[in-house]
Amino acid sequence: MRTRIVLADDQELVRAGLSLLATHDGDIEVVGEAGNGMQAVALARRLRPDVVLMDLRMPLLDGIAATEQITGSDDLADIRVLVLTTFDDEEDVLAAIRAGASGYLLKDVDGPALRQAIRDVASGDSIADRALTAILFRQVARSASRPELLDALSPRETEVLTLVGHGFNNAEIAARLFLSPETARTYVSRLRTKLGARDRAQLVVIGYESGLIAPGHRNTTRETGAGP
Repeated sequence: MRTRIVLADDQELVRAGLSLLATHDGDIEVVGEAGNGMQAVALARRLRPDVVLMDLRMPLLDGIAATEQITGSDDLADIRVLVLTTFDDEEDVLAAIRAGASGYLLKDVDGPALRQAIRDVASGDSIADRALTAILFRQVARSASRPELLDALSPRETEVLTLVGHGFNNAEIAARLFLSPETARTYVSRLRTKLGARDRAQLVVIGYESGLIAPGHRNTTRETGAGP
């Protein structure tokens, strides 16, 4: 089964290069290309791709606003957004994650890593470039000032959120807390509902924003191409 993607970048040459890299193995299909955020949203609505590969800096409507329009629409809830960025876009990347992006990659990503990231995001995982992750979440931690985010959580839910923030998958959380994998999955799903998080990436941001999680622990998001 092919993964269908839309490429959104205001530079035609960049889109051409990304298209070549993304489709190399034959299981990823580029179904549309957008030169600005408005086109990206329109193509998402018309073509219903699995993933939109989104540049952040585009004319008419930037990548953050376009991401928010896509992920904030109930009828587009199944579409995932994977952001392409540079080290200069730290604040914008955080804004994109808060807007609902399922992950972010640096623009110098190689072909195999890009293709694996697209597949993983399409399957529901959160993806992050390891080099940028530490910078981003240190920035979030420095401004952590929302402990009230944890007020609605039970002690067990707080434990689960902490482990999610430390990068543990559901099976690892189950083993550490002596739960069944299904129960761990239920706790994570309940956290997403209570905290209004679209996916695990947003749960991690909330953990940092609340002060529950501090930088320096195990990598908080799945590395591109790594295991769960």
